[in-house]
Amino acid sequence: MKIAIGLYFFMFIAFFDLHAQYPILTPFAVSLGAAPAFIGWMMGIYALTHLPGNLIAGQGVDKHGSKRYVVFSLIAAGVILLLQAHVTAPWQLLVLRSISGFVLAFLSPACLALLASLSKDAVTQGKLMAGHGVTHTLASVLSPAVGAFLVKLAGFSLTFQSLGWILISAGLLALFTIRGKAVEMQLEISRANAASADNSSLLPGVPLIYYLLPLGVACSQGILFFELPLHDGGTSEGILHTGIYFSILSLGSLVTLSMLFLHRLSPYLRALAGILLLALCFYGLTMPEKIPMPVVLFVMGMSKGIIFPAISSLFIEVSGGERMGSVFSFQSIAMSLGSFVGPIVAGQLHLSFSPYFLAFIVLMLLLIALPPTRRMPKQPIPVD
Repeated sequence: MKIAIGLYFFMFIAFFDLHAQYPILTPFAVSLGAAPAFIGWMMGIYALTHLPGNLIAGQGVDKHGSKRYVVFSLIAAGVILLLQAHVTAPWQLLVLRSISGFVLAFLSPACLALLASLSKDAVTQGKLMAGHGVTHTLASVLSPAVGAFLVKLAGFSLTFQSLGWILISAGLLALFTIRGKAVEMQLEISRANAASADNSSLLPGVPLIYYLLPLGVACSQGILFFELPLHDGGTSEGILHTGIYFSILSLGSLVTLSMLFLHRLSPYLRALAGILLLALCFYGLTMPEKIPMPVVLFVMGMSKGIIFPAISSLFIEVSGGERMGSVFSFQSIAMSLGSFVGPIVAGQLHLSFSPYFLAFIVLMLLLIALPPTRRMPKQPIPVD
């Protein structure tokens, strides 16, 4: 339990810093003279550079455990934010965002793999994944508004410096606190899995079509994160307003993440139900004059609180708990691809077609394309 609490804390710090930047990156890029298409590429390149980091993290976590990757990711991301505070041109911001995408790609697979190794019981694993979601959501409830307030109070440079030092401090703390029997057990399991793995099957028991789930959802989220800050023109005056929108989104997620009874339901059905609700929310965003945006964003957050723990639990169930570093690495790769494509396409279509309607189409196609799954047998509860 101490390991889980420690991981939740470090993920909280990382997610807090990440979400604090959402409402301010677009206005910051605009202040540097960046065009909407360039901003789309800036947001997309962050996701694209996740790919090599995810590939390295998946194999590395299976062989060496999670600790070193958590520490590296936090400290390196903090250093990049310190450099970002001194950016003076759009291309410099693009370069730093691409590097940031690479180093932060190690964090999520490492933390999820260590969390999954803490229990062999499917229900307990689902709760651990939900805890990850709750941590993510709690960090994102206040962080967008806090980031926007800091910029309004102290400016972009001091805000980035503050967020950078917070990440570096968290990384140093992780270096000395992530330890114990659970860490050693993960190392033993990871090495055993790596030694016995069938090289001809990269992800045993996980059909690649299931990765359409995180791919499609991340694509829609990339569109949202690009389009929402531009709702008020992407100007500095609208930063605080945008931060409140993101906080409303996170509050909705917190509601469904707190419904622990949901984890006794099929993760496959939970994922599909959440995606359907998310698609309807994007359709609602296409007609803001009929449905208030705060209402749509709150319900959209509720759908996210259903989707992400369900997808993680589904992958644990289908994979049988083996080679979790690689499983979550490929999940992160799928999300990175979606997050890369989403804002780039939105940036190209922003002036001629509603990106929100495009997200609705993507999610509905995902529901149609995903085949039904057979019910997996429950894992036995270990007796200590």
